[in-house]
Amino acid sequence: MTSRANADMPEAGFRLNDPVFVGEELVMLRDQVRRFVEKEVTPNGEAWEREGKIPREMFRKLGDMGLLGMQHEEAYGGTQMGSLASVVFGEELSRSTFGGFTAAVTVHTDMSASHITRVGTPDQKARFLPDIISGTTVCAIGVTEAGAGSDVAGIRTRAVRDGDDWIINGTKMFITNGVYGKVVVLGARTDGIEAGARGISLFIVPTDTPGFNVTTKLEKHGWLCSDTAELSFEDMRVPGENLLGEMNRGFHAIMQGFEHERLMIGAFCAGEGAKAIELTLDYVRTRRAFGKSIWDQQATRQRLADLASKVAMIRALTYQTAAAKDAGQPVSRETAMIKSVGPEILHDVVHGCLQLHGGSGYMRGTPIERMTRDARILRIGGGATEVMLEEVAKRM
Repeated sequence: MTSRANADMPEAGFRLNDPVFVGEELVMLRDQVRRFVEKEVTPNGEAWEREGKIPREMFRKLGDMGLLGMQHEEAYGGTQMGSLASVVFGEELSRSTFGGFTAAVTVHTDMSASHITRVGTPDQKARFLPDIISGTTVCAIGVTEAGAGSDVAGIRTRAVRDGDDWIINGTKMFITNGVYGKVVVLGARTDGIEAGARGISLFIVPTDTPGFNVTTKLEKHGWLCSDTAELSFEDMRVPGENLLGEMNRGFHAIMQGFEHERLMIGAFCAGEGAKAIELTLDYVRTRRAFGKSIWDQQATRQRLADLASKVAMIRALTYQTAAAKDAGQPVSRETAMIKSVGPEILHDVVHGCLQLHGGSGYMRGTPIERMTRDARILRIGGGATEVMLEEVAKRM
């Protein structure tokens, strides 16, 4: 949609109207991102999947368009557009059908560099944010370890003070942008393991720091075009000025980041779910069986209507929560609800749509097959469904 004048007119496929609180600026943002996806991502995504890498040029193009700085302050080149803008951005990227592209870009924009804006010093912001916002530097978040995923308090990567510096040893696992990124916002233990969540700090670590190693470029089930790494740190010396936020307060900062990440996952579920239904509508209206189109079978229509209704509901909750977050309201419970329910809905949607594609949906190279693989990680990453349900329960 391009204006309020046509906001309630039907469109081809399955596209929902923007909520009434989404202003003209965000409608224009949606159009801008959609054009970028259609021109730059859709024609090239298959090649990126084969290469296991997104060209750095794509980040610079997004930076030139001002799309990498929506979580950052204007003083450093950002646009400070808030959570609703990020949701619109994530939803439109997700309609590309290449989940790895969406992941790589939003880890850079919303899940890693945003820590620098939230808790960084003016000097840290001035040193790192301009290149991150321009897309010259790609950023990653290093929290997860082989033995500490959803249980962030269990991380064991250790940072020990040595004069004005910190010496860091340990490993990280499943790090998006970890192979080709230039900066990692790294979580490490600055107090004993007995301190639990109270002994974790964040550091800004350029990947060319001596002792920083990409141990393995990991091969994944989905998200093939995004690079994912196992990292190791061997007596890695990090200047004291790169401590991000207060010492031993990193857990709180990570939880703030997770809250925003879970909101973004709601946007991914809305965008991917709507696109899967749109692709399936196109298919079932032209594919014939038993003398008529598959769409003419009542079971098909009702299955797609059910899936479309569920996508609309998770989208509504995501937008409502983003608006509440921008208004300064607490949204921890709502983001946990989004993360616990949204990926489960998306799982049903993509598998239901693949079923309606029949044998063709099972073939590599078809969008619906790729989307089915890509969707699986959303039930795990950012907090597994089971963990999120406990987060909801604690807040009831």
